[in-house]
Amino acid sequence: MPIILKQIILPITLLSFLLAACAGQGMPTLYAPPTMAGQPTLVAPSPTAGSFEPEIVESSSPPPAIPACDPGLIFLDDISIPDGSIVAPGEELDKRWLVENSGSCNWDQRFSLQLIAGPDMGVQSGMALFPARSGTQAEINILFTAPAESGLYRSAWQARDPEGNLFGDPIYIEVIVQNP
Repeated sequence: MPIILKQIILPITLLSFLLAACAGQGMPTLYAPPTMAGQPTLVAPSPTAGSFEPEIVESSSPPPAIPACDPGLIFLDDISIPDGSIVAPGEELDKRWLVENSGSCNWDQRFSLQLIAGPDMGVQSGMALFPARSGTQAEINILFTAPAESGLYRSAWQARDPEGNLFGDPIYIEVIVQNP
């Protein structure tokens, strides 16, 4: 009899302690995510007998502000085609620069490069800027086509933020086109 009593009393005692520990906790508070100011918010009511319809509450607080970032670009090095390189007319030029994203913005599809001076050398004026996280180095690559006429050519480009503002150091390609 003492073994059977232990097998029954021990689980009942543990269950009693567990229920006593949980008894002090009420219903969990439901989370309502932030909404646009003045927009109705759907709030689930506490369960009561017979009432399960949501309550509409007007919110007067403004939405949380998205922190502005400060874009930046620092030119570090020409990786290919040093300034003053001699090229043939119509030659394809694979120009690469090493730069640093020195600002607090992460470059994504909204950032671009804008032609700011000189000929476009076969490249569209507003092209995508290589994605780079703030504080990291990136390689920018543009495929140019050397002009058909002999001469010194310099095509300068600068980064542009989503609002259209130019920022950072300009980057450029400078070549001498010579007929063979």
